[in-house]
Amino acid sequence: MAENQAQNPPAEKVIALSASLLEPFQGHPFRVASGEEMEQLKESIREYGVLSPLLVRPRGDGRYEIVSGHRRKAACEALGITELPVLVRNMTDDEAVILMVDSNIQREHILPSEKAFAYKMKMEAMKHQGARSDLTSGQLGPKLRTDQQVAEDAGESRKQVQRYIRLTHLIPSILQMVDEYQIAFNPAVEISYLTEEHQRMLKEEMDACQATPSLTQSRTLKQMSQAGTLTREYLHHLLTEEKPNQRQKFFLNQEDVQRYFPKHYTPQQMQQVIIHLLHTWQHKRGYNKDTPER
Repeated sequence: MAENQAQNPPAEKVIALSASLLEPFQGHPFRVASGEEMEQLKESIREYGVLSPLLVRPRGDGRYEIVSGHRRKAACEALGITELPVLVRNMTDDEAVILMVDSNIQREHILPSEKAFAYKMKMEAMKHQGARSDLTSGQLGPKLRTDQQVAEDAGESRKQVQRYIRLTHLIPSILQMVDEYQIAFNPAVEISYLTEEHQRMLKEEMDACQATPSLTQSRTLKQMSQAGTLTREYLHHLLTEEKPNQRQKFFLNQEDVQRYFPKHYTPQQMQQVIIHLLHTWQHKRGYNKDTPER
């Protein structure tokens, strides 16, 4: 019965499909990470089943592309569940991209790189569609800019969306440093304007000097890269000079914070979580919007 349904799925109706027929969304920017959230999802599915069906679209070869539900599929596979409830819907590529981004972007924990590529994919899809929306019809006024619409949908400012999209111009090794909060967001945006060659040079010097540029220094690097005057020697000099925020260090006692984390967390993992929470707290208080950058 499930095989017959797979070949001729009824429109807008939840059916059961084999997990083997479900393919991940092409270019999906959101990672399916293991950890406490995945364990909680697995426990919920183990006790109650899959409460919300996956949203998929037919590929035309008897298989289906997941638009929403990658984490649910991964949890089910980990639990040995081979048949999943899905809602099959015919969608264009652009419609699928927009829905995929919107269904994931409000998750509590999202990496900067995930936001960056998600915003970029949605903007490109909306441009393909002509950025049409009921909210931007002629009766209600002029069309919103595509990036403005993406920003409003995500609860961000247009400038912040543009900054996130700039991160897609970073080489992978530097973008990973942003995800791991080894480089602050605003300096990373400025670094994204460096040529690929200069970014590789910068990454090598950051590794060698065990230092990262400040926002002011990153802006200088951007100007020098665009002017073609940036050299390895200057990068080394810049990264080894003392910064004002390096003159006094701030430490947390591991015993004071260990009780807030699972026992298996390493000090590095705890540090990453603390930095992420501080970043989220700063963003919610609007410091990036109302406070001058330093």
